[in-house]
Amino acid sequence: MRAARLAGYKTFEFVDVEKPKAMQGQVLIIQTTRMSIYGSDLRTFDSVHAEESYPFGVGNPCHEWVGEVVESSTKYLSVGDRVIFLPTATGGLAEYSLEVPDRCIKLPEDGDLSVWTMAQPVGTVMYSLQRIGNVIGKRVAILGQGGIGISFAQLVASQGASQVIVSDILDYSLEMSKRVGATHTINSSREDLLGAITEITDGEMVDIAIEACGSPDTAHQVYQILRSQGTVGLFGLTHDQDIFPFDYSAMMSKLPTIVVTIAGRAGESPRYIGKCVDLMAQGRLDLSHLVTHRMKFDDVQAAYDTYSEKKDRSIKVVMEL
Repeated sequence: MRAARLAGYKTFEFVDVEKPKAMQGQVLIIQTTRMSIYGSDLRTFDSVHAEESYPFGVGNPCHEWVGEVVESSTKYLSVGDRVIFLPTATGGLAEYSLEVPDRCIKLPEDGDLSVWTMAQPVGTVMYSLQRIGNVIGKRVAILGQGGIGISFAQLVASQGASQVIVSDILDYSLEMSKRVGATHTINSSREDLLGAITEITDGEMVDIAIEACGSPDTAHQVYQILRSQGTVGLFGLTHDQDIFPFDYSAMMSKLPTIVVTIAGRAGESPRYIGKCVDLMAQGRLDLSHLVTHRMKFDDVQAAYDTYSEKKDRSIKVVMEL
């Protein structure tokens, strides 16, 4: 089967590898559907690794994809079923993959597969908000407006937050957030974030501050903009700097409740992605705005370059195989 992998710094190669065979309790899923790039994939793509690390494993880095069951040895899924599936061993840049049933979320028979792929990242946002708690009538700030931050803004607005304040350095991302429910947008490359939020909230600051991009700067700013005894939600994964100085005093001065959420680490991804699929199927959640770029698998290099460099107002790039 045909697959791609990272062969060098920001460089992909295509390879032919053996097609996997289904065993008892597994389903064989064909990759003739969709693959999407996630922010954490850039932790691998954008970084310079030791020479002996290349090439990376087949299909990596990619862990958002939708497929169709072509062979099944389980009663839970049938040939022809469309599913989101969560990887345990291989990456998504391949024609076929093996997975167990409890790592698969069945999709409806109709609808745009590129849009259905968005249920995977947005399901993790739903898990995070469940952990953070009730937002009705509260002031919420979300720092970072990539696909995840925009989804936080959309869901928080729909849940009844009184103010949904978002910040980013890209105007087009802020425009998208405004479309889906943000009440205030701040371009932090041009505006003073603390001053802007002080003015927006009449000095009361926010009840909930969500860090959605994994930047050292925003990891500090969430405590600056928070009211005393407010809640901080930490979602973003660091991009290229896992360890950085931390203003412990600034954090302690706000007496915050700190909620760290990674759905995958908690084992909650399948359940909350399933909840997201259900809402989409009912017509109660539209995620079509997230898909800004559609490419072919053959264009995997261009797809990752576009997403990494934020070309052409990109938010989510989906590839079709």
